[in-house]
Amino acid sequence: MYQIEDLIAILSRLPGLGKKTASKLAYFFVKNKEYSSDFIKILSYIQKNTSFCPDCGCIILNVEKCSICSSDIRNKNLLCIVEEQKDMMAIEETGVFSGLYHILSGTINPLENRTPEKLRIKELINRLQENNFEEILIATNPTIEGDATFLYLQNLIKTTFPYIKISKIATGLPMGGVLEYADKHTLSRAIEQKQYF
Repeated sequence: MYQIEDLIAILSRLPGLGKKTASKLAYFFVKNKEYSSDFIKILSYIQKNTSFCPDCGCIILNVEKCSICSSDIRNKNLLCIVEEQKDMMAIEETGVFSGLYHILSGTINPLENRTPEKLRIKELINRLQENNFEEILIATNPTIEGDATFLYLQNLIKTTFPYIKISKIATGLPMGGVLEYADKHTLSRAIEQKQYF
């Protein structure tokens, strides 16, 4: 059956957790049975009851659409494309973006076999065909993969939907930086100083 080493191994696969931290967590779970039991119940419930918003692709719990896509006060003519849900949440925290979102679920990265077909680009094209977006803000991270994804999307949208304005968040973010870790003032400035293409 399972050993404590198996728990350490599975925890060390979590993003940002090394073997040392995974080991601390594993022993914490073993020593605190009531906490572990609550953790398992909550995780199990969330796994069973979560799905994805059919419009933007964010994780939702017991609803048909996320609160942003179903909101009547959002700007339905403005779409922001992000890599992951955590990037959407970082932008939302700034309070300066009032449009809708589209989550790609990653970036183009040939070295990791992540081609455009493996991202939510087909869903993006469907949304652009079905809605009257006037502007698209592409908010990919300032990394090699993020820039490659931006260039791919820029070309695709310009070719297929030439009437839609395309903008990119300004370089208030350092090269290699990640939206999730940017402070809200830097991110606000980057959105306000977006560049058009």
